[in-house]
Amino acid sequence: MAAVESTSMSLMQSEEPLKLSDLLDRGWKLYEEVDTTNDPIAATHIQVKIKRGITQLEVATRMVAQLDLFSRNEDLEEVATTDLKYLMLPAFLGALTLKQVNLAKRLDHVQIARCYFLDFLKRCKEYNISKFELPKTIENSSDIPEEESANGPPKPPDLIAMATVRAAKIERYKHRKDTEAKLSEIKAAVDSGQADDEIVRNFYLLNVRKWIAVSLEEIESIDQEIEILTRMDVLKQSSAEPLHSKRPPMKPFILTRDAVQARVFGAGYPSLPTMSVDDWYEQHRKKNALPDQGIPRSAEDFDAEEREQEEKEKRVENDDEEALQKARDWDNWKDTHRRGYGNRKNMG
Repeated sequence: MAAVESTSMSLMQSEEPLKLSDLLDRGWKLYEEVDTTNDPIAATHIQVKIKRGITQLEVATRMVAQLDLFSRNEDLEEVATTDLKYLMLPAFLGALTLKQVNLAKRLDHVQIARCYFLDFLKRCKEYNISKFELPKTIENSSDIPEEESANGPPKPPDLIAMATVRAAKIERYKHRKDTEAKLSEIKAAVDSGQADDEIVRNFYLLNVRKWIAVSLEEIESIDQEIEILTRMDVLKQSSAEPLHSKRPPMKPFILTRDAVQARVFGAGYPSLPTMSVDDWYEQHRKKNALPDQGIPRSAEDFDAEEREQEEKEKRVENDDEEALQKARDWDNWKDTHRRGYGNRKNMG
């Protein structure tokens, strides 16, 4: 794109200052060349033409504003025939702006193009050139979803409104085709310079009406693209945020039939845990107080137990009175007491 901009600027600097009519005619011609070409729109020479056309049409727009060719206080009949074609300047600018290829600036391009098309439609509405409804502004259209979301779930689509929009599109398409057919009939006479003032005026008005239909269709497409691009930016920003964050330990809960039972019976145990298992393990590891659960004992521990057991067996075999009496007492006690007798440690 930098090469495109430098090339277009060097071309503009090398050219001599052009008249207003020449600027419009050249910009119009560049648009038609770009619109009818079979080359890829992203090709460098095509982008050079697009940039050159935008530059020339912007200069023409500033000249029209300085000359004050159009006024809200005049009717269409008061506009000179030679000035009618300058009504299409914003439409050409919008169409060329949409053809720029730069993904990083795509949202800016479609928003600028929408402003151009809307400005063209407003001027045509002021002169009452054709009957149509102006599209909503971006601010008004963006407020509608917020109001719907605040009031509740979105309403089902209005079938009558959808049918009305569809019928309007079909009517606009037919009108555009009729206009293009009439333009093809008189274009040759206008280009040859043999047409009278009435034919030339009709030629420019037909072009304006054609671009009214094009602008309405482009704005509908632009609104859909703006919504998609905006959501893509939101997704990119959300994906850039860190996904994993340290969460506090979850509190245990007990399932009950209803809220009243939960308040009466509580959680079912004296108190809730204040730390997770990982936190408890880390705390005891720092204090070197970890239990030896699951840690296999050394061979020395097993040898000590075996030696103690062997000594007991030897004392019994050697008729050690003390060991024999202790063993008899233990057997008698087990006969008269069931297993677990006297153990109240784990009974609450």
